[in-house]
Amino acid sequence: MERILVTGATGLLGRQLVEVLSKKYEVIPTYHAGAMRPDSVRMDIVDRDMVFRVIGEMRPWAVVHSAAETDVDKCETNKEWAWSVNVGGTSIIAEGCVKVGAKLIYISTDYVFDGARGLYREDDRPNPLNYYGLTKLRGEESVRRTCPSYVVARTSVLYGWHPKRLNFATWVINSLRSGKRISVVDDHYNSPTLADSLAEGILEVVGRDVGGFFHVCGKERISRYEFAIRIADIFGLDKSLIARARMDDLKAWIARRPRDSSLCVERAERELGVDLLSVDEGLRRMRGPKFSGEMVLCDEVADPPYPDQEA
Repeated sequence: MERILVTGATGLLGRQLVEVLSKKYEVIPTYHAGAMRPDSVRMDIVDRDMVFRVIGEMRPWAVVHSAAETDVDKCETNKEWAWSVNVGGTSIIAEGCVKVGAKLIYISTDYVFDGARGLYREDDRPNPLNYYGLTKLRGEESVRRTCPSYVVARTSVLYGWHPKRLNFATWVINSLRSGKRISVVDDHYNSPTLADSLAEGILEVVGRDVGGFFHVCGKERISRYEFAIRIADIFGLDKSLIARARMDDLKAWIARRPRDSSLCVERAERELGVDLLSVDEGLRRMRGPKFSGEMVLCDEVADPPYPDQEA
């Protein structure tokens, strides 16, 4: 059985990757802090010696690199840290893959685009507006330059269940269930992606003889405001608590955001054979067996405007 190493295995996507990939492969979850399983391996992706040692000992057939600094505003205010993780760490992972002949699947973001028109295809020219997007783009370039066998999988607005970290969907659910009024922008468009669905797309990437760039995300372009309304509808919450806002009104944001960074998924659906989810399909699936009908169990508290990170 082929061995797959997953970086960032404690994150929203990483947890789903471990669960989904384990159905077909021997999976080695790696973490920086807080092991999720007894077989997890600690690996600091900015420590070259540690990365080379772990990859050299495990000798994976493929590495799915989901570890990253995804806090958009933190990347803007702490650029040295963002670069060390998103560019330096990715470069080290890529070099480690070359040493053992492993395929590298790198998780990237819609924020590599400037948002001038939306529904971006894989061959559209990136032009990031913020430092997070720039570091992820430089990570893409490092992977492409270093690895003979690679896939860059761009995604958008990951959501789903995580026991300790909020994402946009769980922030909306928590806020509305507690009767809190929230403001959400109606001029910020993305392609919201259920983490479970992205993990299933990555399963196809790992198992197929494919390479290059794929947009693996939700198939629907939608504003954050409309997304919040759909969340309220499907989870039976009071959508009158959701107020419209404009991006220019959100003074709490430090980094610029692209207005429309939605992605076109035609290539992924055609070449990977996956049926990516609409917003309602993703939310209904999220509303399924994992939902207890009670408050979302999460220790984290997020102040407005709302969580804006990828994983």
